[in-house]
Amino acid sequence: MGDDWAGNAAGFREGKTTFRPITLFDVSKQRVGTAGQVDLPGTSPSPRISSRAWSRMDRGTKLAWIAAREALASAGLDGGVMPIVVGTSAAAMPIGEEYYKEALRPGRRRHDQFSRVEWYQSQRQLTNMARLLDVEGPLRIISNACASGANAIGHAFHLVRSGRAERVLAGGYDALSQLVFAGFDALQALSPSGIPRPFDAARDGLALGEGAGFVVVESAEAAKQRGARVIAEVLGYGAATDIHHLTQPQPEGDAALSTMQAACRMAGLSPEQIDYINSHGTGTPLNDIAEGNAIRRWAGPATPGVKVSSTKSSIGHLLGGAGAVESVISLIALENQFLPANLNVREADPVCTFDLIREPRGATVSRVLTNSFGFGGANATLIFAKEGLR
Repeated sequence: MGDDWAGNAAGFREGKTTFRPITLFDVSKQRVGTAGQVDLPGTSPSPRISSRAWSRMDRGTKLAWIAAREALASAGLDGGVMPIVVGTSAAAMPIGEEYYKEALRPGRRRHDQFSRVEWYQSQRQLTNMARLLDVEGPLRIISNACASGANAIGHAFHLVRSGRAERVLAGGYDALSQLVFAGFDALQALSPSGIPRPFDAARDGLALGEGAGFVVVESAEAAKQRGARVIAEVLGYGAATDIHHLTQPQPEGDAALSTMQAACRMAGLSPEQIDYINSHGTGTPLNDIAEGNAIRRWAGPATPGVKVSSTKSSIGHLLGGAGAVESVISLIALENQFLPANLNVREADPVCTFDLIREPRGATVSRVLTNSFGFGGANATLIFAKEGLR
């Protein structure tokens, strides 16, 4: 969609999509051959990273570094001492794939295998990112499947709210990898057309994407003292576990309902006060039904007025990075006063008793809620609002 805030804001306002044939790896034996593949800079975009170092960085670290660098710059920071909380699911899987391919290569010599073992570890990726950003502080990695990025921001919120940190760099990332792609294809979770249609009556699966989203979560006092630009306040965070099934959500969305209720309770808000929901909306038959039922149960009589879209219809499912990126998209909607679209819907599923946003729409947006639900039952909800609108 874009490689920065402005590019993504313009893309979502115009209703663009990112799906195209995959060129990163061979998909000739897969049912699906498209994804939301990102074009990364071929040369180092910073004098602080040598061309050799950039060429050796794995794809996930590059995505995370670009997003985290912009978050720090937007906050008026140039590194510093602060905790880092990052959500990821696949992490450095492409490096693991390189290790495996090299291990299978004929011959006795194995090139760079030790280095691959070292850099396969997600904490090695992220300490490298922190070093390149001059950020020092405790590092926490959260891996809660597709709720990882949202839980990372939620954990950062708790660190600041409890007074254990003044500010935290938080976000999530995941890059496309062949093993993960083939795994989702084998599960028949991917849409055969490669185009996801969340909340469409004939939806047939998700499409994978890649990317990263980072924010600086800071106490209001510290931000005010620095004269920092404040995009939004974090008002609520809820997390719950759905133990119904390894890959299937509880049909009525019990855990999703719990996270939405918990986030609203913390924020002191009712459903009528939420202007927009960035839904988890994967485009798989079972997920969208469960989330739709959860929204109906959460909003009650207010359901017809609840505005909902899944931006996975534009950029795909970013797995461990999804919750963080969709939080940033929610912030973009908040700052730019529009609702991003739920694309590709031909006939809405009957579960859509809410207002499904099918085209980008200008709107007054003061409070936004974003849902993230993962395989294995990890669920999270975050609520953001314009400053001073608690």
